[in-house]
Amino acid sequence: MDYKFKAEVKQVLDIVVNSLYTDKEIFVRELVSNASDASSKARYAALAAGQQAPELEIKITTDKDANTFTIEDSGCGMSADELLENLGTIAHSGSKAFVNALKENKGQLPEGLIGQFGVGFYSVFMVAEKVDVYTKADGSNAQHWSCDGSEDFTIEDCDKPERGTKIVVKLKGDYKEFASKEPVKAIVEKYSAFVDFPVIIDGEKLQAKQAIWLKSKSELTKEQYEDFYKYFTGSYAAPTDYLHFKSDAPLEMSALIYIPAENPEAMGWGKCQCQVSLYCKKVLIDPEPKNFFPEWMRFVKGVVDSSDIPLNISRESMQDSGLTAKIGRLVQKKFIKHLAETLKNDPKKYDEFFKKFGKFIKEGASIDFENKGELAKLLRFESSLFQKGQYVSLGDYIGRIKPDQKSIYCAFGPDRNAIESAPYIEAFKARGIEVLYLFEPIDTFMIGNIGEYDGKRFENIDSAEIKLEDIPEKSDPNPMPEDKVKELKDWVKQTLGDEVKEVLTKGRLVDSPAAVLNADSISPQMRAMLKAMNDSPLPKPVVDFEINTKSPVIKNLAALKESSPELAKLVLEQIFDNALLSAGLLENTTEMSKRLNEILAQIKA
Repeated sequence: MDYKFKAEVKQVLDIVVNSLYTDKEIFVRELVSNASDASSKARYAALAAGQQAPELEIKITTDKDANTFTIEDSGCGMSADELLENLGTIAHSGSKAFVNALKENKGQLPEGLIGQFGVGFYSVFMVAEKVDVYTKADGSNAQHWSCDGSEDFTIEDCDKPERGTKIVVKLKGDYKEFASKEPVKAIVEKYSAFVDFPVIIDGEKLQAKQAIWLKSKSELTKEQYEDFYKYFTGSYAAPTDYLHFKSDAPLEMSALIYIPAENPEAMGWGKCQCQVSLYCKKVLIDPEPKNFFPEWMRFVKGVVDSSDIPLNISRESMQDSGLTAKIGRLVQKKFIKHLAETLKNDPKKYDEFFKKFGKFIKEGASIDFENKGELAKLLRFESSLFQKGQYVSLGDYIGRIKPDQKSIYCAFGPDRNAIESAPYIEAFKARGIEVLYLFEPIDTFMIGNIGEYDGKRFENIDSAEIKLEDIPEKSDPNPMPEDKVKELKDWVKQTLGDEVKEVLTKGRLVDSPAAVLNADSISPQMRAMLKAMNDSPLPKPVVDFEINTKSPVIKNLAALKESSPELAKLVLEQIFDNALLSAGLLENTTEMSKRLNEILAQIKA
């Protein structure tokens, strides 16, 4: 019998074929999904009737000579009425409303309409010259539906003894690749690898793969988690850790998130990309959804599956970005909580994780303002109170802080030896004040953005703003007279001029002869970053200069000032440059090298 699509249905068909789908291969995914749904209905009906579940499979056949793609299932099939309703009206309940909504939105998909029209089948007309559907439901005559993509279609009785549906697609000349086994196999393995029923392509049964993320954790072993990770990522190494959870409220979802064995960015492979694939009921929607997770989570891999995800008609993109963002935030918070539990229950395991992936946690604490408080709790640092390789948290530091201490003190440097060789740390060690050691370039940015923790602000120990409590001074058998100290201090200021803001003779130093204290709003580390990012010269750093009058070096300088003023000037400038170098503030070493040669030339045998 001949039929015609209603006018609005023809409009929907035109939109589906010409506008919604950007990737023609999607029709394979849609037909496999429909076959899987029909098979699930048949299995459920059998079980509901107290019968044994039938053996069900999905068969795909390609024919290069006939230029056809055929898919067949032994699922529930359709009666004549169901065929007319399902394939003759394109989601009979809403076609006209859909067209009207498109008109109101000037052709753009309106929010809230996703998944309401069931037009996935019609994606086949992107590649089809003609489509024939042969179907039979239990207790009904077999039916044949045929359409060439125009406004006309036919439905008539046919000979099909078995229950199920067979779809024969006569391909257009431009789409011959879908009449070949290998391209079709690749599409099925990409999008439909986890459907519930075996898929057979040209006689080859594809390897069955389980969507283990939908199973209960109690059903799975560590080996199954690791095997899935290796399959999913193509890795030979087992993951460092994984998080598997399900949620029913506020959103229905399942997630399996892995932490890989190694950090690819640390191995010099460039910036990595988040490999968390988004599924809807085991069907791949997006292998790498954009902006699903924050940038700092780009090192994780895995699967998120939610039947609540609203999709556009093509299922190629998420319609409701607000809801998908909510799903991403839920997974993100679960992941942060998982890391916090690991830190609490297995600190050694967490420290091993942090050694490899701590940079990402630091990045998150710097830029993820919604979660920076929780991420700050996950940070780990070396400390002046513990040996190299031992880590402490900010919470640990706060737990040991002195009652009147208002700051968290930090020292920046390329490594522990550099920090402990600099003059700044000695004042804090002498007072028993713990200092956190920060070695990475991101640390300056991170500390600046966090600002404070538990009401204590972060301070760099080279800051001139820090005022430390007085402690008994180290005994000096031959102290400089006060008038000589003042005279030396005035001479230093006069000699260095505007190179220094202030000259100090007390405060930080215990053994070192001199140090510059940063009185600038820009830290040395931030200065180095700005210089690397900008060719324009930065203004000179503003520093205070502290000299230790108990040091033999400074005492000799005072004596040299009297006996050889010109040489004393060179020595002072050299001491000052040494201090700048130690602080990371000496930008030009040429003058320093030249001056050192002048000093050496004046030394007499």
